[in-house]
Amino acid sequence: MKRLFSLILLVFVFVALTLTPPALAGDAAAGKSIFSANCAACHAGGKNVVNAAKTLQKDALEKYGMNSFEQIVAQVTNGKAAMPAFKGRLKPEQIENVAAYVLEQAENGWKK
Repeated sequence: MKRLFSLILLVFVFVALTLTPPALAGDAAAGKSIFSANCAACHAGGKNVVNAAKTLQKDALEKYGMNSFEQIVAQVTNGKAAMPAFKGRLKPEQIENVAAYVLEQAENGWKK
C-alpha cells in the first residue's frame, strides 16, 4: 500500500511539474532603467537608429525572429551585427530584465 501511494504521489508530482509552464524570468520594471541607461541611445521608443527596419516593435520582432524572451536575452548577451554584446557590461539578471521590458513594451506598442 505504501508503494502504491508513493508511486501515485511521484506520478502526481511529475505531471504537475511537466504541465506547469516555466516562469518568465525578468522584471520589466527593473529593466526600464537598465534599458534607458544602456539601450535607449539606439533604441529609444522601440526604434533602431542603426537599421530603421529592425525596430523593437512587435511586428519587427516577429518578422526577424526576435519575439521571444530567450532570443532577446541571447541578442543582448552576445550582440549581433552592429549591436554590441552586453555580456561583460550587464549581469545576466539585468539582461533578463531588459528582455522582459522590451517584450512588455513591444506588446504595448512602446506607448508607456
